[in-house]
Amino acid sequence: MAKAKWIGGFLGLLSGGPIGALAGFVLGALFDKLTDDNGLIADESEYDYNGYGGNGYSRSGGSYANSGSYSSGSSDNVDYGTRNGFLFSMLTLASYIIRADGKIMHSEMETMRTFLRQNFGQTAVDEGNAIMLKLFEEQKRMEAQNPGSYRQVIIEACQQLRRVLNRPQRLQLLQLLAMLAKADGTVAREEIAVLREVTTQLGLDEAELNSMLNLGTTTLDAAYAVLEIEPTATDDEVRAAYKRMVVKHHPDRVASLGEDIKAAAEKKMREINEAKELIYKARGL
Repeated sequence: MAKAKWIGGFLGLLSGGPIGALAGFVLGALFDKLTDDNGLIADESEYDYNGYGGNGYSRSGGSYANSGSYSSGSSDNVDYGTRNGFLFSMLTLASYIIRADGKIMHSEMETMRTFLRQNFGQTAVDEGNAIMLKLFEEQKRMEAQNPGSYRQVIIEACQQLRRVLNRPQRLQLLQLLAMLAKADGTVAREEIAVLREVTTQLGLDEAELNSMLNLGTTTLDAAYAVLEIEPTATDDEVRAAYKRMVVKHHPDRVASLGEDIKAAAEKKMREINEAKELIYKARGL
């Protein structure tokens, strides 16, 4: 199978089970047909984007700057099997969340492309877009044959991820999904319901999801939600909560997944710091 530059064919411990089955279908069918020897999309015209609200690929580049206040060691020792499985799982869960209301809007797909470009670069836009379209196609096929079958695959995939990924990796996956869900400025009720279900099946809790959804907001109530505490917390409880968040979300804990995922974790850590500073300023700490 032709190897994609962004997601290769080897998914490590995720090669089996529901994620491996989906990846075998999607990556095998897609990249054998659409990638050239350099791992790039070879013939965009073979895909019909209209059925999913798309309008072709966008060609501008870009990536997050790695300028966080948390310096860390090199991530040269990337676990590519786990990384590939992480990225494919992210797209699989994202496709389920986007289609939670039964529709695939152009705005949602453009949000997804922007999200991929900002976090992972242009190759991810090209390959990720094609993978998502294939996942939508498989979801429609499965649901037509057996309603509810794709949801069951997602539940089993989350349970597989719970066994294979460690908690910091699962938290980072949830943060990326939450970032995508709120990227267009709103999170639909159906998306919230699906995010809650995914959170539970990943072995995470609703306070952690609320924290992810409130990252980057500037209200005091949101800042408390980011630190997973109530506004009634004592000063000592605030300090302890911040220390827990640093330990739980430190970028070093996902460094084995690659520099781009680590950069997203650093952005998350900066937003946690901003929430802490907002609370400290309000309390005069």
